[in-house]
Amino acid sequence: MSIVPITLCGDKILRKKTAKVAEIDDNIIGIISDMFETMRNANGIGLAANQIGLNKQIFVADVSPVEGYEKYKPVAMINPKIISKSEETDSIEEGCLSIPELRAEIIRPKSVFVNYFDVNMKEHTIEADQLFARVIQHEYDHLQGVLFIDYLDDEMKKKYKKHLDKIKKRKLEIDYPISSSTDYMLIK
Repeated sequence: MSIVPITLCGDKILRKKTAKVAEIDDNIIGIISDMFETMRNANGIGLAANQIGLNKQIFVADVSPVEGYEKYKPVAMINPKIISKSEETDSIEEGCLSIPELRAEIIRPKSVFVNYFDVNMKEHTIEADQLFARVIQHEYDHLQGVLFIDYLDDEMKKKYKKHLDKIKKRKLEIDYPISSSTDYMLIK
């Protein structure tokens, strides 16, 4: 296992829709292990493959460090698909490892049903709610090339423009490894 640099807002890979995983091999298993280690090193609770430069439909999530969610087990979701969302929504502050030091209230459905494959290519369909549902939606959005800042209104986007420009130019001090380029793919 190793810690991999995280891509930042402005990196082209974060805006591309990711490709399905056709086969789970030792390389994919190793990448998933690296994703968990990278996420935990950065004190995150979710990380999508394109956040480490990999154009694949994979994300990892671990909400167990959050008070009240200690019983949740870490999960890797391969080729996930959100199949339904609740009509009931809530607004919670979100952040993102690819958009450091920026947080904003985002409205999302309170619960979702998601279909995915695990590392053994066993298919699962689960219902998730509250924080776990939010993390799933946030990471699933990453795989679609969508960032949480896309949900902000024009006024909020304008408010955060200078900060986003600093991120894109890598002018922030970040306490975890970040990618060094904006037009690349770390892992093929």
